[in-house]
Amino acid sequence: MEEVNYIKHLNSVFLQFSKDNRLNPTHISLYMALFQLWNANHFPEVFYVNRDEVMQLSKVGSKSTYHRCIKELHHWNYIVYFPSHNPYRGSKIRLTIFGTSCGQVVVHNRTKNGTSSGQALVPIYKHIQTIENKNISKQENFKNSNFNDSENDSKQKNSVLNSDNLKTTKNKNYNEPL
Repeated sequence: MEEVNYIKHLNSVFLQFSKDNRLNPTHISLYMALFQLWNANHFPEVFYVNRDEVMQLSKVGSKSTYHRCIKELHHWNYIVYFPSHNPYRGSKIRLTIFGTSCGQVVVHNRTKNGTSSGQALVPIYKHIQTIENKNISKQENFKNSNFNDSENDSKQKNSVLNSDNLKTTKNKNYNEPL
């Protein structure tokens, strides 16, 4: 069994989903539930699933919808489905492995507005300049501030803190209804 790269696999699967017009949200939800179980089992080649558990994870409420979608995923080669027909033993599932190349994934389809998939580079002097500008502007604001205004502000804030907006009293009568 070749090693599965979680991120590359999901990116490849979502790319496949976007190209496939046959899929509906139930198919995608069911596949994601199966992928979650596959991941929980550490990506074995084949794993067993419990229908009720998969239906709960995928939020599929109908057994007929579950069976229809899992068979369609099988026919469309997203999974290989081996039904057990035994209520005490789960069905076997093998997920098709997508996007597990050894090299780095390179995205060739760029958007039209000029954005790239790479990391944006910012010159180092921009950060230094920004920090210096902030410090200078704070010093100038401190020099230009009027101390009388700050005293008046503190008096107003203290009076607001002491005001009782809820109009409560310290002597409460707990026998009265609210």
